[in-house]
Amino acid sequence: MKIVAEPGVPQVVIVRKFNAPRELLFRAYTEPDLVKRWLGPADLELVVNQLDPRHGGRWRWTHYDRDGKGYAFHGLYHGEPTPERIVQTYEFDQAPGTVYLNLITFDEADGVTTLTQNTVFFAVEDRDLYVAGGMERGIRASMQQLDDLVSELAEEAHS
Repeated sequence: MKIVAEPGVPQVVIVRKFNAPRELLFRAYTEPDLVKRWLGPADLELVVNQLDPRHGGRWRWTHYDRDGKGYAFHGLYHGEPTPERIVQTYEFDQAPGTVYLNLITFDEADGVTTLTQNTVFFAVEDRDLYVAGGMERGIRASMQQLDDLVSELAEEAHS
């Protein structure tokens, strides 16, 4: 997996390959029961409060720590989400007005899908807070859990 956060650039790019078809990755991003199985660090419980993957649809989820403290995130889908791409805004409830844009693409070749997440911020300072807040730890954990999930789904599809 590659995570790129160039100094002075309000952007984070994540690239990771999965040995699964892109349809399974799309399902993992758009079906609430699947999202809660991979998104976020394993030591946090994820509750998917809302997930409406269509143009203008809203999403909202809350991570809970062991003490029951919640950390909620929300956003909107822009354009119709497809197995090729998802465009969405993203905002943390505890930082209202700090919104960023995610373009997630799924490129498949020979059964291997390359996921690219391009996250753009309005300001370098916003990106720096995102990076300093443990972004890499959460992304690495999430991507491993996503890999485990789509591998399991792919295996189920072949049995």
